[in-house]
Amino acid sequence: MGPGLGAVLRSRGAGAITEADLQVIAARKRRLQRPFTRRLLDLPWEDVLLPHILSRVPLCQLLQLQRVSRAFRALVQLHLAGLRRFDAAQVGPQIPRAAFAWLLRDAEGLQELALAPCHDWLSDEDLVPVLARNPQLRSVALAGCGQLSRRALGALAEGCPRLQRLSLAHCDWVDGLALRGLADRCPALEELDLTACRQLKDEAIVYLAQRRGAGLRSLSLAVNANVGDAAVQELARNCPELEHLDLTGCLRVGSDGVRTLAEYCPALRSLRVRHCHHVAEPSLSRLRKRGVDIDVEPPLHQALVLLQDMAGFAPFVNLQV
Repeated sequence: MGPGLGAVLRSRGAGAITEADLQVIAARKRRLQRPFTRRLLDLPWEDVLLPHILSRVPLCQLLQLQRVSRAFRALVQLHLAGLRRFDAAQVGPQIPRAAFAWLLRDAEGLQELALAPCHDWLSDEDLVPVLARNPQLRSVALAGCGQLSRRALGALAEGCPRLQRLSLAHCDWVDGLALRGLADRCPALEELDLTACRQLKDEAIVYLAQRRGAGLRSLSLAVNANVGDAAVQELARNCPELEHLDLTGCLRVGSDGVRTLAEYCPALRSLRVRHCHHVAEPSLSRLRKRGVDIDVEPPLHQALVLLQDMAGFAPFVNLQV
């Protein structure tokens, strides 16, 4: 930053100061008076920028930030490589395939992965490499991803032994064989959403219950007319820790299955049986007494609501014959 006044005087002597020396001294003084400034990228990346700044920036803004300069692109890539959670909804309602590939190309420590916004185009070729690089995954949401196949589910089951939560809602490609592979290879599975997986039948659910029932806490079999009492009873006998069960629209489920749930599932907290027309109130009453949250109101409550509705129309009813 140039010599100071003391250094100049010592080198020149008090009587030998030149005009050039005075200019050096003046420049030094101006630099000392100038306010200290630091660029954002001058801050420590791993100690400051990554944990305290970029971790709070939404993914959609990271995509814009990486376009600013090569340095910012390198910073964003370093941040993405250390991601623990990736939710495609943070990018937007529809994430392009190219953006998905760039965002996850270096990620190797993901624990949570939610890809519902990718449902229009996500294929095995897109997903399997991501699963292979992230064996620590504990939660995966693939709801509505209809272009995947049994291969993707096999890669997930084979490569992610710590998987605890999985959503396959509205994935029509999930069949009994795919579910068997999942049941065989995911010992930590606790929550499973199979809503509208209409290829699944009682046999597949029975196998799941026998293989992984001990650890299951939440299960949705909603909107599947192939699931009946045989599957529900086997779940009840093998899932003592089951807390949430969704049977909405399972038309073959009846009172026998619900009675077995009441007998064998002491941890049950919520049960969804709307549109299960063969489930009668006597089979639900035991669960109601235990405080289980049931989405179907008891008949007395329904009658009171009907009477209230009728009372509201009373002034308009002509009682004269």
